[in-house]
Amino acid sequence: MSKPLSLFFASLSILFLSATAVSIAHSGWLVLLFSLLSLFSVGAGFIVKARLRRKSEQSSPSSQKD
Repeated sequence: MSKPLSLFFASLSILFLSATAVSIAHSGWLVLLFSLLSLFSVGAGFIVKARLRRKSEQSSPSSQKD
């Protein structure tokens, strides 16, 4: 995964986690919403990373021969 893409997912996750922390004092529904959004953003980062790694492994021929 490229560094800008990693930075994007990390910043988005931190933003949602911070919003979750702030919303604890206000509303339980906001806590639930921001918690789910932060979970999905972290999960999306892992999914994108796995897909990009799998794509790069398929496009490059294996240099090791058994």
